[in-house]
Amino acid sequence: MSSKFAFDRALANIQNSLRLLADNGCRGFNCSGESLAKIETWRQPILNPHETLEDIRADLGECQRCKLAGGRKWIVFGEGNSRAQLVFVGEGPGFEEDRQGKPFVGAAGQLLTRIIEAIKLTRNQVYICNIIKCRPPGNRNPEADEIDSCFPFLKRQIEAIRPDFICALGNFAAQTLLKTATPISRLRGRFHDYNGIRLLPTYHPAYLLRNPEKKREVWEDMKMLMREYRYEE
Repeated sequence: MSSKFAFDRALANIQNSLRLLADNGCRGFNCSGESLAKIETWRQPILNPHETLEDIRADLGECQRCKLAGGRKWIVFGEGNSRAQLVFVGEGPGFEEDRQGKPFVGAAGQLLTRIIEAIKLTRNQVYICNIIKCRPPGNRNPEADEIDSCFPFLKRQIEAIRPDFICALGNFAAQTLLKTATPISRLRGRFHDYNGIRLLPTYHPAYLLRNPEKKREVWEDMKMLMREYRYEE
């Protein structure tokens, strides 16, 4: 982690803590018993302990929250290391993913596996998931209501894993996570911030199968990710 990024994260945490104190009526500090007693009253029991991926999958259930439920074979929740430092987020399941119930197992998934291996990792060391968890008919693009239904679960998955890095594969993953309409061609090539996690957008493997000339740009992104990942270790 770079010193500037660490400083920015620490500063953001301090600012959030000060806002919380101000919201609770704090206008200054002293060490009197009265002040310490007041601060003690701010302690609240943890009502929602840290979720596990199993908790989230159980909550998702046999999801019927959007129209994709009617045409799917399997919910493709995600798979990999539940404590991964790196999470790959794609768009949505395709034919093979829907058939097997696993993410990135078709032709694009085989390319993603080679990309992961090229940065000296394995699929078992990372976590792989998608913006949406059910295959759209004909592999069409996900629609806004479908993304809205699935994104809260993806957000909880990321919070449960607590990775250091996210690699957003393609427009839908990058734009959803970063809440932007900026195209992937302008987002890639640098890290962004997602709730204190370093997020690197790059082209989707399926796009690379159609546009192999873009593989060089993805490799440049992966070299950047690999350098920062190894530094973090």
